[in-house]
Amino acid sequence: MLDDSRTIYTRPMRRPYVVLAAFLLVLASLTASAQQWAKTRLDASPRHREYVTLKSNGRNVQAFVVYPEVSGKAPVIILIHEIFGLSDWAKEMADELAAAGYIVVAPDLLSGAGPSGGNSDSFTSMDATTKAVSGLNPDQVLSDLDAAADYARKIPASNGTFVTVGFCWGGGKSFAFAAHRKDLASAFVFYGPPPADFSTITAPVYGFYAGNDARIGATVPATIEGMKAAGKKYEPVTYDGAGHGFMRAGEDPTNTNPANEKARNEAFTRLNTLLKALPAAHASWAVPATTPVQAAGKAHATESTPECHSTTAGSM
Repeated sequence: MLDDSRTIYTRPMRRPYVVLAAFLLVLASLTASAQQWAKTRLDASPRHREYVTLKSNGRNVQAFVVYPEVSGKAPVIILIHEIFGLSDWAKEMADELAAAGYIVVAPDLLSGAGPSGGNSDSFTSMDATTKAVSGLNPDQVLSDLDAAADYARKIPASNGTFVTVGFCWGGGKSFAFAAHRKDLASAFVFYGPPPADFSTITAPVYGFYAGNDARIGATVPATIEGMKAAGKKYEPVTYDGAGHGFMRAGEDPTNTNPANEKARNEAFTRLNTLLKALPAAHASWAVPATTPVQAAGKAHATESTPECHSTTAGSM
């Protein structure tokens, strides 16, 4: 009877744990497959991709590197990821930029910050990833970007010119790096906030902003005035109707806002045009004017697309 009694009371107690375990498994699966469309495109790419380990103040920083299929030396783009870490979309965007004729170095700024000292891919939830990125030390981020820039300049296939292209949280870091690094050729800021001080900026800064993004859009007028007063080059463009994170959302097959796709294509065209004008040996290359969004597999949204920014003030 004692054994039966134990059985009667033990089985109901186990059920909640089984349900919880199943829920966590499903949640982890959804997190991992949220950008499956980007991973599928990346896996189909013919370009050479590799991971390298950079040294930044004694710590290891993993970086994703993609090479273009060109015959001459190429400038390097330091791609700075969103607040979602070095995601499948960030790597897919790196590949798209390489397709346009550039070497791309995308450092994982969450290197060593994940569970058990892992990187971006070690996090099991988006919330945990965004919290970790929001909590990164700004000086450490600049140091990591310095390591990526130093590596970029020494790549044998590089022509020595490098720029930063940052998205969301990374857009703000692209702007901040322009105030930090004197040999930067250009900084491209996709819907990111400006630094507090413009006086040390030497490179031209090009901004890409969403019309339906009041939080970041509100910073643009003061940035225009501040950069002008400091004698710095700053050229912002705002894309009407697009939302924050339109470069990713405009490619996502579940996107339901046509303005995101339109903004994404126009912004990519502008980015390519500006990159093509860099004073480097690649001026004669046939760089494509744009890379259209791959429309295959378009579908109506089945889940909401998270906004690509931190809820912590000033952490963007």
